[in-house]
Amino acid sequence: MTSTTPAPAASTDPAASTAASAASMATAAVTTSRRTIEYRSIAAPVPAPGTAVIRMASVTLCGTDAHIWDDDYATELPIIQGHEAAGTIVALDPSDTDVHAGSGTGGWAVGDRVAISPMFYCGQCHACSIGRVNACRHMSVYGCYEDGSLVTEQAVPLEKLYRVPDGLELSLAPMSEPASIAMQAVNRGRAQAGEKVLVSGAGPIGLLATVYLKDLGCDVTVSDMNPARLALATALGADRTFTVTPGDFPTAAQRTELDQLTRGDGPSLVIDATGAPASVATGVELVATAGRVVCVGISDAELRLTLRTLPVKEIDLLGSRNSQNLIGQALELLDRHQDSIGALLTHRFVFEDLDAAFETLVDPTAGVGKIAIDFPAEDPTEGDTRP
Repeated sequence: MTSTTPAPAASTDPAASTAASAASMATAAVTTSRRTIEYRSIAAPVPAPGTAVIRMASVTLCGTDAHIWDDDYATELPIIQGHEAAGTIVALDPSDTDVHAGSGTGGWAVGDRVAISPMFYCGQCHACSIGRVNACRHMSVYGCYEDGSLVTEQAVPLEKLYRVPDGLELSLAPMSEPASIAMQAVNRGRAQAGEKVLVSGAGPIGLLATVYLKDLGCDVTVSDMNPARLALATALGADRTFTVTPGDFPTAAQRTELDQLTRGDGPSLVIDATGAPASVATGVELVATAGRVVCVGISDAELRLTLRTLPVKEIDLLGSRNSQNLIGQALELLDRHQDSIGALLTHRFVFEDLDAAFETLVDPTAGVGKIAIDFPAEDPTEGDTRP
């Protein structure tokens, strides 16, 4: 349940009381224990050199958020959740003269609309040294391993901000984060125009991968057990959809259709966004000889394959995690396809109603695509006087 933490008692020091009353405050939603969120008044952030204060406009929720809320994730509670976020700059540090040139010249200005990249990496481990920062050994992520964006105002390093295209609704911009993850999986699979691709799983990552694959010119088949999700896949451009029946996928008819489509070879690329071992094993079996299977779905379940399958078919079995700083490209993808991608936002809740939002997120009957959390609308203050 959600509770509101009362403001701290007033100080007996007159000077401290005067300073406290003058200070600007923000509201944070803190996940304190399993399925318990407290709204807390905290001091509003001030911009240090190299940072901007962002007034949050929208945060979208994903399955990771559900696990953290359920205290079933590698996260230490309490924490402020939220890693898919967008908002408006309301304050910049006066010493950052190079960023005050205005948005028209590449700098930042109060009022600019931004999406936040939540991922931080060390830059020194092996993965970072070869450019694979998305697999950093010491990675941290806003809202997962440190306080995130379910707060009315947040100080964010300038290097983690991406400008939202003028024509893109700010409420869609938080989906640049899951879109970047989907794009990373597709890029890991080296998708090429004209390829026949099977996307297993029509959750948000699988659906956003479908959008990107179609944008690249691929022929895309999407499989899932949920008819409503498959309808979304069709709306987002999938060439065909296959309903998965556990223990009987693909059916004889579906296999025949795949054979006719691929001249009996099977799809040359499979993107598995389910995290289900049976689905991955099916993808390995269906993929063409010398094809690629990319696993972007995550679970702790064990996958069993014979050691004949990989060498005889000489397939690439690849993992994919986060993205290699693809938020900017993801925003461009959303901008090109916002009319169709908007259908992914199936539920909206106000910031003050997070209990209902999370209960809906974990309700298997709710038909959730993505849930958006909308923050109180306020105009950014030009010339913010915060130091």
